Amino acid sequence: MTSKGAGGTASSRRNYRLGLDTDKAKSSGIVNEKLLSDYLHHVFRSGDGAPAPALLRKPLTFQGLNTHLENLLSEGESVDDGPEREVEGRLGPQPVVLDHTGGFEGLLFVDDDLLGVIGHSNFSSIRATTCVYKGKWAYEVLISSQGLMQIGWCTLYCRFNQEEGVGDTPDSYAYDGNRVRKWNVVTTNYGKSWAAGDIVSCLIDLDDASVAFCLNGQSLGTAFSDIKTGPGVAYFPAISLSFKESVAFNFGSRPLRYPSEGYLPLQDPPAADLLKAHKLLGFVKNVLSSRIHVQEDRVVETERSVWRLDGQPTVLITLAHIFNHFAPLMCKVYLVEDVLMNFLLGILEGGGSVDEHPLIQQLLDLFWLLMEDYEINECLKQLMMSLLRAYRFSPIIPDLGFQIHYLRLTTAILRHEKSRKYLLGNVLFDVLRSVVFFYIKTPLRVKEAGLEELIPTTWWPTHSDKEGKDEREPKDESSDERLRRRAYERGCQRLKKRIEVVEELQVQILRLLLNNKDKSTGEASRYIFLNKFRKFLQENASNRGHPTALCPPEYMLCFLHRLITAVRACWDEASKKSPGSLASDEAYVPPQLFYNGKVDYFDLQRLGGLLSHLKKTLKDDLASQANIVMDPAEIQAASMDDLDEDEESGGAQRPAGAGPGSAPAARPGWLSSPTLGRANRFLSTAAVSLMTPRRPLGQPEKLKVRTLAVEQRTEDDIEGSHSNDGLLLGRPAQESDRPVADKSLLEITDGIVMMYNLSVHQQLGKMVVVADDVHEYAAALKDTDEKIARCPARRADILDELHKSRKVFAEKLNHLSRRLAWINATIYSKEKMLDVYWLLRVCIVTVEHADRTGSLFAFTPEFYLNVAMYAYNALKNYFGPAGGMEQLPGYQETLAQLAAILAKHFADPRIVGTDIKDALMQALASYVCYPQSLRAVERIPEEQRVAMMRNLLAPYEQRPWAQTNWILVRLWRGCGFGYRYTRLPHLLKTKPEDANLPSLQKPCPSLLLQRHMALLLSTEKEMGASFLNSVLNQLNWAFSEFIGMIQEIQQAAERPERNFVDTRQLKVCATCFDLSVSLLRVLEMTVTLVPEIFLDWSRPSAELLLRRLAQLLNQVLNRATAEKNLFDRVVNLRLPGLESVDHYPILVAVTGILVRLLVDGDRHGTCRAACVLLSDPCFQLHSIRHLLSDEPSATVSSTAAAAPTERKHFSLNAYSDYISADEKMKVESMLAFLSRESQQAATSAQPTSEDDLCPICYAHPISAVFKPCSHKSCKACINQHLMNNKDCFFCKATITGVDDYIKTPASSS
Repeated sequence: MTSKGAGGTASSRRNYRLGLDTDKAKSSGIVNEKLLSDYLHHVFRSGDGAPAPALLRKPLTFQGLNTHLENLLSEGESVDDGPEREVEGRLGPQPVVLDHTGGFEGLLFVDDDLLGVIGHSNFSSIRATTCVYKGKWAYEVLISSQGLMQIGWCTLYCRFNQEEGVGDTPDSYAYDGNRVRKWNVVTTNYGKSWAAGDIVSCLIDLDDASVAFCLNGQSLGTAFSDIKTGPGVAYFPAISLSFKESVAFNFGSRPLRYPSEGYLPLQDPPAADLLKAHKLLGFVKNVLSSRIHVQEDRVVETERSVWRLDGQPTVLITLAHIFNHFAPLMCKVYLVEDVLMNFLLGILEGGGSVDEHPLIQQLLDLFWLLMEDYEINECLKQLMMSLLRAYRFSPIIPDLGFQIHYLRLTTAILRHEKSRKYLLGNVLFDVLRSVVFFYIKTPLRVKEAGLEELIPTTWWPTHSDKEGKDEREPKDESSDERLRRRAYERGCQRLKKRIEVVEELQVQILRLLLNNKDKSTGEASRYIFLNKFRKFLQENASNRGHPTALCPPEYMLCFLHRLITAVRACWDEASKKSPGSLASDEAYVPPQLFYNGKVDYFDLQRLGGLLSHLKKTLKDDLASQANIVMDPAEIQAASMDDLDEDEESGGAQRPAGAGPGSAPAARPGWLSSPTLGRANRFLSTAAVSLMTPRRPLGQPEKLKVRTLAVEQRTEDDIEGSHSNDGLLLGRPAQESDRPVADKSLLEITDGIVMMYNLSVHQQLGKMVVVADDVHEYAAALKDTDEKIARCPARRADILDELHKSRKVFAEKLNHLSRRLAWINATIYSKEKMLDVYWLLRVCIVTVEHADRTGSLFAFTPEFYLNVAMYAYNALKNYFGPAGGMEQLPGYQETLAQLAAILAKHFADPRIVGTDIKDALMQALASYVCYPQSLRAVERIPEEQRVAMMRNLLAPYEQRPWAQTNWILVRLWRGCGFGYRYTRLPHLLKTKPEDANLPSLQKPCPSLLLQRHMALLLSTEKEMGASFLNSVLNQLNWAFSEFIGMIQEIQQAAERPERNFVDTRQLKVCATCFDLSVSLLRVLEMTVTLVPEIFLDWSRPSAELLLRRLAQLLNQVLNRATAEKNLFDRVVNLRLPGLESVDHYPILVAVTGILVRLLVDGDRHGTCRAACVLLSDPCFQLHSIRHLLSDEPSATVSSTAAAAPTERKHFSLNAYSDYISADEKMKVESMLAFLSRESQQAATSAQPTSEDDLCPICYAHPISAVFKPCSHKSCKACINQHLMNNKDCFFCKATITGVDDYIKTPASSS
């Protein structure tokens, strides 16, 4: 059997053989015939490996070499080694693949090699094309996601559906590593839990009628015995998997990673080709380890590692004969993985740096010289596939030896310039998911990963503050705790050093891909990488609705950190060679990248809206500030493209069979097999089709200033030349002309920011769960220890159960603490923290520069502001174990810069997106909750602080006011009446869901910002009046909604039948209550800081504002203080979701306003306030007395614990820890003052006839007459009416003025 056959490709091969003797004479460098014969016999040895004695062998020349080589290759070849040879016990075609034509149920994505599958419905099933009925067989499943799957065997007669899969029918058997169970109609515990990156071996012994499974080569034992066998019974490999779960099968198309003795793979290995490949590789090794010594006329054995491709014709022609047979074999995946990859790995086994093994570079030169282009291309593709698969599915061992081994070979291959450029341009991002090379998976099984040996001593924080962080000082630790902590930290350092070796290799790979000096063979690697990287980002940004097309966030996170390290190193190297250019510490993305069309931002939102809209509305600004002239025809084309895009999005869900046949295939699912092509088959029980992406990725974007597809860009388009500025085209006047050494790094930095926004931040938050689990188990262990200490010795049964619980908690903590050490080393280390901090700095400086461009700021992509907020949040909340933020260089300045951005842009009219505006507002609200960040707000320039406060004091209508109100409340918290608490008194004994919530931070008021607020409200009278009117309006709405909802809740609770109140309704009710309290606190702050806004009636609307305030305060007091009323009954129910609803927060807020109005002011003001309060028809003095009731009342702690039937009514006397003695005295003074004023008002009040009462409210006497119609009402009614309407109540005439009404004797008569 020949390697090449008589096909057409054989005639196209390069031919290095010498044909005639005359040719030999003409050639230079060919050795004499004896030496040549000795050399060829030395290289082409017989099967036993030893060269034949010189006297017994025939002379060998190049003319007879091909026949001799074919004879050697045919030795040992069996006639039964044909590709279709029958094997007893197996039925079905070869190669074995998944049955995508009829052997499936549900919706599935199947990769184009028919070996990888992704579930796309509730519970989908699929089987293979080949079955077995006799013998012992095996196949492997590469687990890509660790979710719900059942893997095993089934017969042809098994019928599956969306609820029942493999193992749920009588003749199917499955292993489920997610739930750690085995399935055959019934289920029992079996095996171990699997994780992404594991390999499951499925074994069936039909001679013994048993099924077994292995996990990463370790037997899990016999799962099923006495399975059904006999005539008509044959078993197919099969799997059932839930939505988005994914695996890849290996039936034998590649060498099994963990072969089991006695078991055959379902697909036969290419035995004949394998034998030939090993023989040919042996011949190559002989060439590498021998040298022709012409002077001594003999062949010399040499070290293989020092071999060089030096152009000797004898050696080259010898190798050409070998490669004539070897090259076609190296296009087959099985042979590449089993023969070539293992040979290359063996070269690097000696250790040392990759540079110390130049033989691989020499071999790659040889491959490119002697192999056809299509052969070397396919060989390199299969080699990288095998390397990536081996890296991804290697088990974790303590020294990470497997991962290091495969990464070193990957690095060595990519060091070869021609190979690197081919792989980068055609394989790494197009066929392979090369981001996997930069991922370090987290082990779920600590023992198998060797972490017990690496970290023998475990430790965890035992004392936590309300933020969940260890608050015990080192000096407070016991000696035993200190020893354990130090031993644990040493183990963590050992682990970190081993992980850093892998990370350094990954960075080396990226440094090779970012090489911009290798231009001798065409375009530099960096520019190929840049274009591929941009398309990678586009696929992940444009397919958010198709999770199978997205790069998993855990891969994206590792890729981001390695890319930051590599980019910064390249940046600093370039800046050293270009004095005066930006260093990486000062990196930012110039604003012209956002509008000059050089960089594609796909469909991502800009701060000012759609790009097409911005180019139309800001074309004059582009021309004047950036010298960019927009072509009217291009603007029109952009508008039409928007319409076309809408039509495309409407039809994007159609399968390819329903649309034009030329549509490109979609990118393969990220969660499936790691090494498959771009086309996925979409399997449905109704149809088999190809999925279509949302839009063709390769078309040039029509919205560009210069329409240019990503792959069409050249180095000049990026770096620029004498005639253009490249990426920096269109520099505005406000932008510095400071040089950037490598402009290509700007676009990569921009892509890094985009990556963080797409999924990295989400992953950072997800991995914090492990640290939270450690704190929860540590608290449970501590609580159990306390119970054991309190348990009486006579209760041995309870003591035994407590000790069992303690053992479980301790084992879980040992496991989690080691796993947390791994996560801290790979995700939350100090170096990773600095990466995120650098990203924060990049975003801040970029936004600052873009802001200076005026209206062109609208072109900035939204994700820059998002990442600035996300990165700060991650540094504050996720990186605690690695060290405080205070240790970061320039941290205080960065805090102030971010504060300035939030303060300026939360109300920036250039930003139109609702989501980004809400995000800015929420970020600012969170910022003012923490002392350090609040002080940063106070450090921004005064004019920016005043502008921020002016924006916060804008009327609450027509904008999201709840967050604004929350910000003002936080600025006041700690200054108000009884407002120094962190948590409400009645909630102290309950555990908060998240102690890191901004609302649970200690009060940190800002007196500086309060002064700004006071100055604005006192000097800008119209703004102050409109602001307070909006606050009162919202308070009226929020409290009314709250009362209405608690009425419904009370009615539901009183019904005899069992009723469940909607959780959403309870949440809305609690929200309305919290809003009412916060609005009251803002009113308290306003009354305290600017009392004249209510009490100085020379100001417009002051009297009206005071009357409205009194009316609302009386309503709240009456509702909240009445005995056994609605509010009291609902509070006593203590329903889940209404925990915050209590007397204390709302009554104390009302009390603070009343005290400020009636006690702390001057005599004239207090009398005026008392007069208005007493004149309100809703005023009831007993509501005030209720606040200081002398009836026996429970203490705060007992109040929180008392049963609803024993609960006493509210009294400020019960809260001595929250209300100071001075505050209590003021309340007593207020009560005495109101009592006196009430008595005086009662004695001096004159009876008023009905005719003299206001015809609108019937509560106050007539005090105003309208012009010109002369109708009358009280001042409160007309003033409130004129806020929104200028027409008369009665005749609808336009009111031009209002005069005081003075009752004359004539009118009285």
